[in-house]
Amino acid sequence: MKIIVFGIPNCDTVKRARTWLGDQGLDFEFHDFKKAGVPAEQADRWLSQLGWEKVINRAGTTWRKLDDAAKAAVVDAPSAAALMQLQPSVIKRPIVQWADGRLSVGFSPELFQSHL
Repeated sequence: MKIIVFGIPNCDTVKRARTWLGDQGLDFEFHDFKKAGVPAEQADRWLSQLGWEKVINRAGTTWRKLDDAAKAAVVDAPSAAALMQLQPSVIKRPIVQWADGRLSVGFSPELFQSHL
């Protein structure tokens, strides 16, 4: 299994994560939500292993722009998965699938180092 970074290329946190991995000489694949979409099977795995509350970025611009009814409709993993397909930018970034299969959300050098 290889390292896969899921996110969008213009996100500053994703940029920092990709730079850090490159600086460590690590080979990784980048999956762009905007171009390639959100793989449903991956989204289900993220939600089951990490929890929808951690995967959905309720502090981000995309979430804040949703109307109140759309926000209120996200109450569990299936409703979060549906929103993720419609609005990929609502996913907290980056989500990284590490070579050993573990997952992480967000970026810090300490977090990434703990997965090596």
